Amino acid sequence: MPMTDLLTTHDIQALLHVDRTTIYRMVESGQLPAIRVGKQWRFVRGEIERWLENAKLAGRPAGDAAKAASAFTSTLGGLEPFPTACLQMIQDAFADLLGVMIIVTDMEGRPITRFSNPCGFYRALVKDAETLGHCIRGWQQLAADPTIAPRFFPSEMGLLCARGLIRVGSELKGMVVIGGIAPDPWPPAADQLAQLANLFGLSVAEVAAHVAEVYRLDKVGQERVLQFVQRIADIFSHIVSDRSALCGRLQAIASLTAL
Repeated sequence: MPMTDLLTTHDIQALLHVDRTTIYRMVESGQLPAIRVGKQWRFVRGEIERWLENAKLAGRPAGDAAKAASAFTSTLGGLEPFPTACLQMIQDAFADLLGVMIIVTDMEGRPITRFSNPCGFYRALVKDAETLGHCIRGWQQLAADPTIAPRFFPSEMGLLCARGLIRVGSELKGMVVIGGIAPDPWPPAADQLAQLANLFGLSVAEVAAHVAEVYRLDKVGQERVLQFVQRIADIFSHIVSDRSALCGRLQAIASLTAL
């Protein structure tokens, strides 16, 4: 890899407008992609560009996204650092195995991970922060649903989605959201396609060109997905709870050694 493709910590500071400590915390928690070169961190230009693009799609300036990512550990059980990279890898694997889209959000519907296995219909409709807002509003409705057991809801783009709840102790800290699943019947009628085109700021032809690029599951497959979404959330709950307990013990040890 050419050295010109590697950025320094100073370069990242200039890009994100955050201090060096914030960058180190993000790297150590897996929230910012980096590689070790000797005793220093270096950042692959292409990976950082993709990270910045994800921040843009989430509707936040890069610096705000960096600070939010660094501060996110406090929203999931007070952990520091939260193993976001580990979470993403598990999420990616389950999305491939189940043949659906998966994302993790907080309880306000704000994305924490990147989408795993996004379907073509979603990619065609959601192209910027404004259109992502439609998804976030749907995830907020999922969070507000009083039903504990996962069930399917129609999203604003007409596809089915469901959520599992991430718990830490007695508190709800986040959601695993599964989606991209075509309801029955599909595709939508012409008037529904026109409504979608208007909602997402596209032409009817653009929407119709991708309408078949969704995930189709029979009743058995849908039931299987509903069973797995909470199991995935339970895995994340277990990871977060264990990390929280470990951090608590480390803090107690640090307090004792400071005496």
